[in-house]
Amino acid sequence: MRLRRQLLSPGALSPRDEPPAPASGPDDADRRLIRRELPLVTPFEDLITHLYEVMFRRWPYLRSLFPESMAFQREHLARMFHYLTENLDHPDEVTATFTRLGRDHRKLGVRPAHYEAFEAALCEALKIRAGERWSAELEGAWLRMLRAAVDAMVAGADAAIGEPPSWHAVVVAHELRRSGLAVLRVRTHEAYPYRAGQYAAVESPLLPHAWRHYSMACAPRADNVVEFHVRQTGTGGVSEALVRRTGVGDTLRLGPAKGQMTLGGELTRDLLLVAGGTGLAPLKALLQEVSARPSGHRLVHLAVGARDRADLYDGEWLADLESRRPWLRVVPVLGDESTTRGGGTVLDALRRQDGGWSNRTAYVSGPPAMVAATVARLTEMGLPAGRIHHDPLPHAPRHAAAPAYGR
Repeated sequence: MRLRRQLLSPGALSPRDEPPAPASGPDDADRRLIRRELPLVTPFEDLITHLYEVMFRRWPYLRSLFPESMAFQREHLARMFHYLTENLDHPDEVTATFTRLGRDHRKLGVRPAHYEAFEAALCEALKIRAGERWSAELEGAWLRMLRAAVDAMVAGADAAIGEPPSWHAVVVAHELRRSGLAVLRVRTHEAYPYRAGQYAAVESPLLPHAWRHYSMACAPRADNVVEFHVRQTGTGGVSEALVRRTGVGDTLRLGPAKGQMTLGGELTRDLLLVAGGTGLAPLKALLQEVSARPSGHRLVHLAVGARDRADLYDGEWLADLESRRPWLRVVPVLGDESTTRGGGTVLDALRRQDGGWSNRTAYVSGPPAMVAATVARLTEMGLPAGRIHHDPLPHAPRHAAAPAYGR
């Protein structure tokens, strides 16, 4: 309680003597009201601008919990608001999503008192955006929606109390494979739990509090070494720091592993893996896991899209693995060889080579536009959506906020 009061002062909210009861979430009337009045508070970017202005004015010490540039944070929060308002009829899904988010947010040092400050700032921001059409009923509906999500986050954080909020790691290898693309290997000080195909938030001390998601490019190893593939997507961001300004011996922090693009306990179907650019990373991890399993492998077809042969940065590793694994076929798809076999786009290759894709289980990874197009094409070719695995895509309906790669 003493810590809570310290967090909330000066300019503190009134601390509660007892923990609040779990929120019941929005009811039917709340859902109708939120949907009807969405134009009052959208675009969410404007609501978020007011929210942070209020929060940092009333509790300026909270600014230190955020990165210097707030652009990414604003985008992330806008995705969260979109997700909440699009999933009002799916409370169980929302609870599961925000439970996982609460586990992940422990790395940021978020405490229950911070949620109270966020709630108060949101209330004031809603009044500003809605203007004369603001009502106590609208505010109450938004608060019930928000509190249900926050309760799930607190529960997720409490359930993960036995694990570190983040893992410290040291860079043991940094290979610049081509201009603007690096392969990093880091060793965590203690075991880092994850599964092949998952991704993690990574923080560089060069940009405190700026976390970006990158997929692990290896299956779990006994030596606690984790591999990441990083393409620089701009200047001044995390990707540039990792590619250009990070070297052997430097330290990083990893958040908890996330993502459902993992293999099941038993492979009952042949696999189709489709990668674009550094989307190869999680599929490389899946290939390592398949290779380590007992005999009786299913057939695996890997299509790797790249702009040109130089962009196929892990080609030697793939060729070596293919030569030693008779169940694996690797098909490079190079954009600068559109008139030759294997050229064009990954979608072109899938159209040309109907390998019975509808009978396979697919894993797709790469730029969001490429993933969305590939998933749509595979669905058209008869592959059920339930057997197409990929990480969440930005702005996709009924999806949680996508992992943000790059800057």
